Amino acid sequence: MFAMTHVRLQAQLAESKAEIQKLRERMPMGTPTVHKDLSLISLVPKCSGLESAVPLEDSAQIGRWEQADKLRIDVLKLTDSAKMFYNACPELHGQNATWEEFKRAFRKRVTEVHSDQYNFMKLQTARQGKDESPQEFADRCRGLAQKIIVKTDYPVAQRIHRENAERMLLASFVAGLSGVPGRQGGYFAP
Repeated sequence: MFAMTHVRLQAQLAESKAEIQKLRERMPMGTPTVHKDLSLISLVPKCSGLESAVPLEDSAQIGRWEQADKLRIDVLKLTDSAKMFYNACPELHGQNATWEEFKRAFRKRVTEVHSDQYNFMKLQTARQGKDESPQEFADRCRGLAQKIIVKTDYPVAQRIHRENAERMLLASFVAGLSGVPGRQGGYFAP
């Protein structure tokens, strides 16, 4: 019985070796076997088109994705207004569309979306976060105020714009503080 099983296993092993050899002969010489890992798609967050492409780029590098894969995956992950923007850009739908063109179109969209009015509104509606210290909130407000300063070649006009931004910064900071500092600031605000 043992000898019979052993002979059968040897025959199966010989068949497997012959099949492996046939497969090796069919594969062109020097062709590397690169496998894409598309399971990493789950690591790529949904995006509104304003976020950085870093999570996708990192997953693509690890998963050995090609440029076309990155484009298709990012399109699948688009949400809301980003999906509408993509649908309104026929040049991004063609067979010749590249990942670089896609990123460039969305980068351009981000600069258009973040207009002066957008940055002004972000500053005016800024509120201290739950786990954000007053100093961190002040730094965030300062960064928003820097974005609304109009750039000009005239020193007097530039000074006026900077002073206005500082006034808005102070008003937004005091209005956005929460907790005890916010209540105390509210008492002393004009």
